[in-house]
Amino acid sequence: MSALARNLVDIAHMERRRHQRVKVALSGRFMRADRREFDCTTIDVSPGGVALSSTESGDIGERIVVYLHQIGRVEGQVVRTFPGGFAIQMRLPATKRERLADQLTWLANRQSLGMPEDRRHERIIPRRTHTTLRLPDGFERPARLLDISRSGAAMTVDVAPALGSPVTVGATPAQVVRHFAGGLAVEFKRFIPEEAFGDDIVL
Repeated sequence: MSALARNLVDIAHMERRRHQRVKVALSGRFMRADRREFDCTTIDVSPGGVALSSTESGDIGERIVVYLHQIGRVEGQVVRTFPGGFAIQMRLPATKRERLADQLTWLANRQSLGMPEDRRHERIIPRRTHTTLRLPDGFERPARLLDISRSGAAMTVDVAPALGSPVTVGATPAQVVRHFAGGLAVEFKRFIPEEAFGDDIVL
C-alpha cells in the first residue's frame, strides 16, 4: 500500500472514530438551565453527543451540563427529545474530543470483551492524562491515561508487555493485568491512599 493510501485509510479511521457512538449505560446527573438537577443514564455516547435516558427532558436548544460516571463533566445543547429521554450535541475542543474518543474506545473494548467493571474503587479521569510506561527492560514509552482507580489504571500505549509483567506508570509500580486494542490496564502494587486520590493526581 502506498504512503498516500495509508494516510487516506488513517484519516478515514480517525473520522469514524471521532463520531463513533458507543452504546454504554453510564449513570450520572444533569443540570438544566434553571439549575435543577436530575438523575440520568446514557443510552449511547460519541465525541459529538450523548443520548440520555431520564424522567426529565430538556427543551430543544437548551444548554445542559451532564456529570457522568467514568467520563466526568460534559455540556451541550438539546437537539432531540424522545419518550423517556433526550440527546445533546457537544462542541468540544480537539484535545478534549480526542481524550473522550480514547475513553469511549476503552469502554467499548471492555464491554465487548465482557470485562466486569471493578467497583472496589471509583474510577476517575485525571486532569493530567499524559504519563510514561516503564517496561521491564527499563525502556519508557509515552502513554495516555484513560481512567484511574485507587487500585489500577487503563491507558493507551503502543506496546503490549505480557500479562503479569512488572511495569511503572509514571513513578507508580504496577503489573499488567489486561490488554485491549490500543492499550492496556495495570494493577498497582499498592493502593493509592484515599487522601491522595483525586482529579489532580499525578502517578
